[in-house]
Amino acid sequence: MNKIMKIRTLEIEVLGEILLLCNQKVMFWEAQSMLILSDMHIGKSAHFRKNGIAIPNSVLKNDLNKLDQMISYFGAEQLLINGDILHAGDNTDVDFFCEWKKGIPADFHLIKGNHDRISKELEVKLCLTSIQEQLKAGPFCFVHEFDSQCTDFQITGHIHPGIEIRNKIKNIRLPCFAVTEKQILLPAFSEFTGLDTRNLPSRATFFPLTPNEIFEM
Repeated sequence: MNKIMKIRTLEIEVLGEILLLCNQKVMFWEAQSMLILSDMHIGKSAHFRKNGIAIPNSVLKNDLNKLDQMISYFGAEQLLINGDILHAGDNTDVDFFCEWKKGIPADFHLIKGNHDRISKELEVKLCLTSIQEQLKAGPFCFVHEFDSQCTDFQITGHIHPGIEIRNKIKNIRLPCFAVTEKQILLPAFSEFTGLDTRNLPSRATFFPLTPNEIFEM
């Protein structure tokens, strides 16, 4: 049975383009009918199981259930994965993803990340619409890791950004978007990823996420 999620969005404008930041760790660019996310790390749970660590296969199923609902909710015609669709090459989780993908009508585009070591055979198996090192679309450059030499406004992933909210009872760490004058840093999409609360862009506006909300800090 698919888990029904609470979907909340917050609208921002960047270089004349309207973007919707979503509490379910995706961003939607309506002008391009494009759903954008980063760091799926498909195969991570299978890789751990192969090495004797008991990670349930429900991790990937939950991620794909969430992605399925996001595509339907936004009516996305394009899906852009901004790096690290994979974690450790080909394995049974990749088989499960490829079977799931057959029922999704959207085009799938991949910006290669540091984990995306894709052989020719695996490229055929994944059957993605495009695989690129970076993509320039409208005023944006989509690239997995921020390039300090690039003058374009960059949409990036890689860091798995998180923010720590402190109070008298307990410190809470939440995934977030980070937005600066030069960059949007996307949260890691998969539930099976850590959070980096240290290596974040300076002078950023943060948008922490919970299963029920998104808010600005």
